[in-house]
Amino acid sequence: MSTGPRRLPHASLTDTVQIVGTVVLPTLARGVIVRRPPVVAKAEKLDADRRAVELLQRMRRRYGRGPLRLRLPRRMVVLLDPTHVQRVLDQTPEPFTPASAEKRAALGHFQPHGVLISTGAERDDRRRFNEEVLDTTSPVHRSADVMVGRVQDEVDQLLTRARRDGALVWDDYSTMWDRMVRRVVLGDGAKDDEELTELLVRLRATANWAFLHPRRVRTRARFLDRLAEHVDRAEPGSLAASMAGTPTTDMTEPGQQPPQWMFAFDAAAWASFRALALLHAFPEQMARAREEIAGRDLSTPQDLSFLRACILESLRLWATTPAVLRESTERTLWEDGPMPESTSILTYAPLFHRDDENLPYANEFDPDVWLDPAKARDWPLIPFSAGPAECPGRNLVLHVSSSILAMILAGTELRLEDEDRLHPLPSVLDPFSLRFPVVG
Repeated sequence: MSTGPRRLPHASLTDTVQIVGTVVLPTLARGVIVRRPPVVAKAEKLDADRRAVELLQRMRRRYGRGPLRLRLPRRMVVLLDPTHVQRVLDQTPEPFTPASAEKRAALGHFQPHGVLISTGAERDDRRRFNEEVLDTTSPVHRSADVMVGRVQDEVDQLLTRARRDGALVWDDYSTMWDRMVRRVVLGDGAKDDEELTELLVRLRATANWAFLHPRRVRTRARFLDRLAEHVDRAEPGSLAASMAGTPTTDMTEPGQQPPQWMFAFDAAAWASFRALALLHAFPEQMARAREEIAGRDLSTPQDLSFLRACILESLRLWATTPAVLRESTERTLWEDGPMPESTSILTYAPLFHRDDENLPYANEFDPDVWLDPAKARDWPLIPFSAGPAECPGRNLVLHVSSSILAMILAGTELRLEDEDRLHPLPSVLDPFSLRFPVVG
């Protein structure tokens, strides 16, 4: 007896409302493109991501593997199965494009020709350009000698302020980070150009509203003009210099690529500050970190595998990109039925990063997840996404972030204020309120 064609499971209206209210809206409220600190603080108090993960676990038990269709005006599914996440990421950009309607609406505010929202031949060309400039396959960037010197200079000034004020706090760390990013991306001539960063933050804040806010055309023009002045200088040792030495075509739009690098580095600031907190909250891991940097000349490029793993653990525990979006470009077939084209596909990273139904280390600080192949099992841990659209700046970000951690640990003895916040590990950790008093 025929049971009719198979169909993807369809969430009830009640369950759809729960998913939107517990997963989607809180993610949007925190700010997808630039964070809203008061909302992040509230999310930590509410243990918001634990609630979201537990809800999706219940949906998985109720509806099966999925993908789970939501009852919304826009076709949207939520992925619940790790093999489905891997399929979507591995089959990017076709038939699952990263240039989803939501992402185009948001990133179009400040990088309308960036690689993330490009398609077809333009995407291929811009991806090639990004990978060459960012030296994607190398653990340490070809210009790391110059970059590390600039990073060391900024960290030295940061620690001087911390010793003077008695504590390392987010505002000082963020200021240091912005200067460091400008120097790494654009060179020393941009280190004091706070207006450039402020213009980008203004555009990103508008991008938080995606479809709902008109484009700030004049602000974007001012930002891109100011950015172009620094890029054209092509200061040796900067990414701008790497840009000057990388071939372009009439599709590349090289000036539209650096905003993404600056944007991505911003998330690394949260991840590294949280990693610093993790190390101070877990003495055994701190001892391993100190052992790794002992006797090293941190003024020269170092490949610090353990500290890189700590950054990756910070990103696993508290994903800076919790909503990984793709959009189907054609009809695709799944075990439970077909998915139409133009379907928005949501991977909620915390579900897979903190899935205590499947991962024994889900709610632990365990850097060995990234060092031990037996622990890094076939599971979608995706701090930098994965597949053909994996962040091309992964190695650069990890090298810079781990170097900063090493320099801080070597430069000043700190302690973590209110260490109890990390025992047990919360589902959300507000980095903006972390404080590290200087010891002695």
